[in-house]
Amino acid sequence: MALRAVLFDLGGVVVESPFAAIRAFEVRHHLPLGFINSLIATTGSEGAWARLERGELDMDSFYSAFEAEAAAAGVQLSAGHLLRALQLTMQPRPAMLQAIQRIRARGLRTGAITNNWIDSSARVQPLREYFDVFIESARTGIRKPDPRIYELACRELRVRFDEAVFLDDIGANLKSARALGMVTIKVTDPNSALAELEGLLGFPLS
Repeated sequence: MALRAVLFDLGGVVVESPFAAIRAFEVRHHLPLGFINSLIATTGSEGAWARLERGELDMDSFYSAFEAEAAAAGVQLSAGHLLRALQLTMQPRPAMLQAIQRIRARGLRTGAITNNWIDSSARVQPLREYFDVFIESARTGIRKPDPRIYELACRELRVRFDEAVFLDDIGANLKSARALGMVTIKVTDPNSALAELEGLLGFPLS
C-alpha cells in the first residue's frame, strides 16, 4: 500500500526535544537526574502529568497535584518553573519544516499528533499552517500512546493506517501506532530520521 500521509510528533521531532530542558532543570535545581521522567512514568495515566495532557486539570490544579506527587517521592520542586522551562524549548527544526513542505508539495497529507497542555497550545500556533490535521491531546482528551489518538488522526486525514507513517521520539508512542498497522520511525537524530523517511517516500526532503 502506497503511503499517502505523514504524521509527526512535535516535541523532539518538529521542535527541539524537551528532554534536554528537563535534565537542565534537574541540574539547575539540584534534583536527582532522571527524576522527573521517572515520576511521570511511575504515576502513569492517572498521574497529574497525564491528566494535564488530557485537559482534565487546569494549571493551578496541576501545579499542586504534580508537586504533591514529587513530594511523596521525596523531592521538592516547582511545577510552574518546570513548565516554563519546557516552553522555552519549543524551537522549530528548520530541516523538519522544509521536509513537511516538500511532502505536501508532492500531494501527500501531513498531520501533527502532540501530547500538550492548553497553555502550551499558543506556542505551537505558528506550526499549524504546515499540517492538514493538528491533533492536540489537551483538546481531544486523548494522549499518546492511546490508540484512539492515531485513529482520530487517520480518520481526519482520510487515510488507512497502512497508508500513514508516524515519526516520534518515544518508543511507547510508536509501538501502539505500529500495532494499528502504521509505519513508524523513531527520531533519535533528526537527520537520520529524515533520511529514513526519504527512503520510504522515494523523493528528497532536503
